[in-house]
Amino acid sequence: MSSKNKSVDGANKSKGGETVWRKAFTAHTDWPDKEEFLDVIYWMRQAIGIVLGLFWGVLPLKGFLGLLLFVVVNAAVIYFYVNNFQTIDEEEYGGMWEITKEGFMTSFAGFLVTWIIMYTGLHGSFSL
Repeated sequence: MSSKNKSVDGANKSKGGETVWRKAFTAHTDWPDKEEFLDVIYWMRQAIGIVLGLFWGVLPLKGFLGLLLFVVVNAAVIYFYVNNFQTIDEEEYGGMWEITKEGFMTSFAGFLVTWIIMYTGLHGSFSL
């Protein structure tokens, strides 16, 4: 019988024992595991996509302006998070372009679905 104790949320623990959530919301965190940081970027983008889809749907925003604003806001939030909040050396991750691409298309898909559903539900005209 093994004497090792496994935590219930072992998947959420990093190698240092600090949770990924705590590291993600703490400024200037050291990220020894590069994949862990990229996972944070990925999931942050998914949340940004859903939130912006909700806002764009509530505001009657449509067309190219909505798409362009999504791209700009999404990229800007990630850029400021990486450079100002975490102060990551982006060259360790293949450059800023690689970080900017991380999870973008999935975030864009979630954004579009949320935006379309919200806009149609709130501002669409339905007739039977």
